Amino acid sequence: MTKGITGREPDPRDVYRDIIDLPHHVSEHHPQMSLYDRAAQFAPYAALVGYHDMVGEEARLVDQRIELSDEMIAQLDQKLNRIARSIAKGERPTVSITYFIPDALKDGGRYETVTEQVRKVDVSGQRIILEKRTGIAGSHMEIRTEDVLEIYTDQMSSDR
Repeated sequence: MTKGITGREPDPRDVYRDIIDLPHHVSEHHPQMSLYDRAAQFAPYAALVGYHDMVGEEARLVDQRIELSDEMIAQLDQKLNRIARSIAKGERPTVSITYFIPDALKDGGRYETVTEQVRKVDVSGQRIILEKRTGIAGSHMEIRTEDVLEIYTDQMSSDR
C-alpha cells in the first residue's frame, strides 16, 4: 500500500477505492434541500451570546468629571445668587447650563448643555429647577448644583 501525504498514514485513495466511484444517493421520499437552506446549516451562530454587546460596552468612551477649583465654584455661586435674585423679582432668566450626567454602567459620564428658563434655584436642596418638563409625569427638569460645570446667560456674558 502507498503512503499518504506525511508518509505515516495510508493513502486515502487506496482506503476508499471501493466506494469512491459509487453514484450519489438521491432520496425517493424526501425532497432535495435548496442550496440556500443547505448553506444556512453552516452559517455562523452566536456561541457566546452577549459577547458582542459586552465588547461594545467596553469600547464605549465616557468623559471624566472635571474637578472645579474653589475660584470656579465661587463664580458659579455668584451666578446662581444673581439668578435667584432675578427670580425673586418675578423674572424667568434663560440660561445655558453645562452639566455632568453620570454613566449608569461605567465610571465617568458625559457633559450636556441645556438652554432653558430657570424656574427656581433651590439652595437647600442644591439643585436648579428648570421650566423644561421631562419624563412621563412631566416633572420639571432638575440639575444638581454639584454637577454644574458652567452657567451662561446673555445678562452675565461678562461674568465668565
